[in-house]
Amino acid sequence: MSRDATPPAPPGLREAKKQETRQLISDVATDLFLSQGFEQTTIAEIAAAARVAKKTVTNYFPRKEDLALDHQDAFIASLADTVTGRQAGEPALAALRRAFADAAAAADPVAGFSGTGFARMIADSPTLSARLRDLHDLREAALADALADTTGTPRGDITPRTAAALLGAVHRTLFQRIQELTLTGQDNAQISATVIAESDRAFGLLESSLADYASNVRVRRTGRQ
Repeated sequence: MSRDATPPAPPGLREAKKQETRQLISDVATDLFLSQGFEQTTIAEIAAAARVAKKTVTNYFPRKEDLALDHQDAFIASLADTVTGRQAGEPALAALRRAFADAAAAADPVAGFSGTGFARMIADSPTLSARLRDLHDLREAALADALADTTGTPRGDITPRTAAALLGAVHRTLFQRIQELTLTGQDNAQISATVIAESDRAFGLLESSLADYASNVRVRRTGRQ
């Protein structure tokens, strides 16, 4: 290396730069999706607006849907994280019920609070609607694994899978409810009040079967079954 060569950026600085670029691309893409529609916007247009190469966009976001649904990792892990992080002795149903109420009160985007424009963009896009269904399925599968692990049951066993399907269905319904209310023009405070009340009824339907499920056994597995 010559004496005048510019030294490489420290790892921390490089990572910060990558995060800045990723966020820039995501913000630009979101603006274009909202103004033009998801299906009508191309990767080339996003790259041009962000002043980066098209390959840079696809390196950060392998699929176009990733640009719009950038909370997907947190979404998939949300229910499983609630179960694995709950207090000792707390049933899974109670933990998930409490966590949803907290998320709704905070108008958490992961719970479905997105704003009218974003909700409309998803509703109008067959691609995004299909991807959102996939994410719900992935979230349910992650929850099933967490329930299996915390009860000492083999992954794939019918009991945690069924429990996850029931709990996942309530969350899926409440997510859709938030989207529906958003599209009617209600603000977050109104939506929160409505879905928190409705969630009590929805989760209450599961009490007879799941009130005590996963309340006593807390087994953490280190590997997949």
